[in-house]
Amino acid sequence: MLIIRGESSGLQSKLEAHFEKSADSEEVRDTVSSVLSAIKDEGDEAVRRFTLEFDGADIPAENFRVSSLELESALDSLDPCQEAAILDSISNVREFHQKTLPQSWSGENNHGARVGEIYYPIRRVGCYIPGGQVPLVSTVVMTCVLGKLAGVKEMAATTPPGPDGRIADPLLATFRLCGVDEVYRVGGVQAIGALAFGTSTIPPVDKVFGPGNAYVMEAKRQVFGKVGVDLLPGPSEVMIIADSTADPSFIAADLLAQAEHGSGKERIFLALTEESMLGAVQDAIKEQSIQLTHGKVIHEILENNFVVFFLDGLDQAVEVANLVAPEHLELQVDETELDRLTSSITTAGAILQGHLSPTVLGDFAAGPSHTLPTGFSGRAFSGLRATDFLRRSSVVRYDAASIPNARDTVGMFSAMEKLDAHGNSLEIRLS
Repeated sequence: MLIIRGESSGLQSKLEAHFEKSADSEEVRDTVSSVLSAIKDEGDEAVRRFTLEFDGADIPAENFRVSSLELESALDSLDPCQEAAILDSISNVREFHQKTLPQSWSGENNHGARVGEIYYPIRRVGCYIPGGQVPLVSTVVMTCVLGKLAGVKEMAATTPPGPDGRIADPLLATFRLCGVDEVYRVGGVQAIGALAFGTSTIPPVDKVFGPGNAYVMEAKRQVFGKVGVDLLPGPSEVMIIADSTADPSFIAADLLAQAEHGSGKERIFLALTEESMLGAVQDAIKEQSIQLTHGKVIHEILENNFVVFFLDGLDQAVEVANLVAPEHLELQVDETELDRLTSSITTAGAILQGHLSPTVLGDFAAGPSHTLPTGFSGRAFSGLRATDFLRRSSVVRYDAASIPNARDTVGMFSAMEKLDAHGNSLEIRLS
């Protein structure tokens, strides 16, 4: 655990030094590059080889795709309570993101020409859903529902298989409930490579979505340009700002929840205005963690990747939060401070307001996607939205009445930039 007291000057370098041991390494970059090169050259054969090497599953290429029968069978196997929970999450996510969809528009500029924008769904996308120790059923909802809402016609999903080649039934059932029927039992770097370059079995996509470990994120970074990517969302983060009104047991529960994801690189931040509260939080962590399934992983995160800030007040908490740019930010403070802090902290991926709004609500059910920027990138990036599954084209239409009104401006820019052919392309239409 790292404890930082007082002012935020030099904070970035302190945090980067603290987390340096878990940063992406040259070994990660080289491994990813090697795997992607093999996928590009060898296609399905390389995908099969790396799936055996990394996931322990030997799956022939003809079995990469999950059959419609398996999807239906998984849906039939769902407990009614599980299905109700998934459908409730889908409903909230769809309703939230429906409000974010932009409308195509058309109007006149000051020359009298018609200008506007048209939005189109991306033709074909790939959604990467992490598996492993924690098969992320919720990530299916938080990704695929947005793409379907945006009108994407072709959506391919990939997720790592277990050593027996199977995918967890709740994961498959959720694909089915989200309307996704093209699912491949392929994970890791090989999945990103297959989606980007295409193989005989897996057609290439135009854009790749989804969170993952350091290798998956590096793969997305390396294929960017060949395909589009959404974000580079890495291991989960939470920052809790707490004042004297906070309940230490609530704080402890939320820290434990974010520490249990299992990658070993999660980042946990706690900003306290009352230094004396830390002891109560630590006692609550010890008490609550006894019965938790992922106790060993949680203990390692809290020992190595836990940063505690002792601050002079909430104004200083704002400065720190804007520097950290946390994926999830919980404001466990007096209710009268919520609006002020929310308007002042401008870099958080998601803001959970008040003592009764734990991060888990955003993770599973509230509506916003839980695919959010991490690793300080929230200063420039926002969380996933339905608009990320759209592309836009601008539209310009001049006619005989409007084109003369652009003559002086175009002529002046052509002269300033010494691009006489540009100017002539307008003049020839006016002569």
